[in-house]
Amino acid sequence: MSRRSPFQPFLDGQGFVALDGGLATALEAAGHLLDTPLWSARLLLDAPDAVRAAHLAYLEAGADCVTTASYQASFEGFAEAGLGPREAEALLRRAVELAREARDAFWSAPANRRGRLEPIIAASAGPYGAFLADGSEYDGRYSVGREALAEFHRRRLGVLADTPANLVAFETIPSLAEAEVIAELLAEVPDTWAWITFSCRDAGRLWDRAPLEAAVRAAISAPRLAGVGVNCTSPRHVTSLIDVVRSVTDLPIIAYPNSGEVYDRDTGKWRGKPTGADWLAGAAEWFDHGARVLGGCCRVGPLTIRKLRAELEGTTLGT
Repeated sequence: MSRRSPFQPFLDGQGFVALDGGLATALEAAGHLLDTPLWSARLLLDAPDAVRAAHLAYLEAGADCVTTASYQASFEGFAEAGLGPREAEALLRRAVELAREARDAFWSAPANRRGRLEPIIAASAGPYGAFLADGSEYDGRYSVGREALAEFHRRRLGVLADTPANLVAFETIPSLAEAEVIAELLAEVPDTWAWITFSCRDAGRLWDRAPLEAAVRAAISAPRLAGVGVNCTSPRHVTSLIDVVRSVTDLPIIAYPNSGEVYDRDTGKWRGKPTGADWLAGAAEWFDHGARVLGGCCRVGPLTIRKLRAELEGTTLGT
């Protein structure tokens, strides 16, 4: 991969990177049920056209970067669904290919090139807890040790690092131990760019109660980290969390929180009300505090990303 971070052309040329929103959110809005342990990764098998269409919707909304439908995809998860290692690898590669097909289709239209840089692709790699499909990514207190975590992430990283994706997105990481393992694994693929973003319980701690500061220090030991930050975290905590990240590193800060609703791990549903316009007001504050890679996570759809892009391009955030 390039020695230049995939984010740098955007940061140099426009001052920000607009991420997409929740892929599952867009798929559910299109009528797809994601009530299996594979979540959106199931559609890599059942409805690949829907995945491609969801990526395209975010690109049309203004995303500079789309993340693949591989958050919940793993060799272990596919094995539990009755798929062997070869099928699992093929589906991980297919996730990247669908995003690339959407990006290429978008970029082939001359009108889409006006005022835009060619969008990039992040291969999503969710935490160990996502494979468990029991809400453990909002806990982080796993019952396995570092060796098991390393094996889980190593197999998938080996595939994703060998795809046309511009970088690998380790996202929604709730555990300091998992962050340390991921940083060590990235040293095994030193030509691969990545980002690491954490899921936090409050304004300073991961879900396993470890300080975010310690997690960021672990993350930045990776050889080619394009950025570090938080995702799938309540918007009300994000400004304080950005300040923590900035106190540790000068790397680009990434922030793509959820809508403000709360995930109920017992029912598998989101409860509460989204913050709506307050989310965009929060984005202005996140930008002011130093975040330059901005987007949304669960329950944040293309319409919000379109509004975020407009704000980033305008005087409110982008100057």
